Amino acid sequence: MAAASASATSLFLPSSFKLNAPTNNSVTFRFPLLNRRFNGFRIAASVSVSNPNLRTGPDDLVASILSKVVQTDGGVLLKNEEHKEVAEVAQELQKYCVSEPVKCPLIFGDWDVVYCSRPTSPGGGYRSAIGRLFFNTKQMVQVVEAPDIVRNKVTLSVLGFLDAEVSLKGKLKALDSEWIQVIFEAPEIKVGSWKVQYGGQSEVKLKITYLDDKIRLGLGSRGSLFVFQRI
Repeated sequence: MAAASASATSLFLPSSFKLNAPTNNSVTFRFPLLNRRFNGFRIAASVSVSNPNLRTGPDDLVASILSKVVQTDGGVLLKNEEHKEVAEVAQELQKYCVSEPVKCPLIFGDWDVVYCSRPTSPGGGYRSAIGRLFFNTKQMVQVVEAPDIVRNKVTLSVLGFLDAEVSLKGKLKALDSEWIQVIFEAPEIKVGSWKVQYGGQSEVKLKITYLDDKIRLGLGSRGSLFVFQRI
């Protein structure tokens, strides 16, 4: 039976058939018997097959980055190597970003902040190592309203039984075709029926590196990578 299988295989592949070691991007088949010279011309034959696991299109890249960041507590649960993988996919997605994303109407809408390379950045002290002992983050949402209003809201659970909400309202300003600046008013914290405004104004600058109808990627002025998923 084994001999029959070998004979059948030889009908499709020559005995000199060689399979080169695969690279990261492709597998190359070479057929030495087809390397011949005819009238002074050398003919070499090879076939390259793309690695089916390589994600190169924007849709695949979007699906890939979401699979890496969703349900990671905004990135808190990821290891350093996993953060690097997210950064690599984000870098690839930049190649497919629309031109002048700041002017694109897709920027408006309700966005879930599903990832930050510095997980304690969104939410401030409530998301720090100590803060997470007392505050459990339920959701971080950013709403961008036309023409220039930004609302950030962090929903928290205090000590596991008391709901709280921290919100900020800001004004958006386009710095160029990719960078935006948002100046926020003092934050407001609400616990039950009690609420109070505290602190002062704050300012953030963000470069939009990718934008479509599903996600938005942003790069902060200090290098933090943000992934927003449309709600």
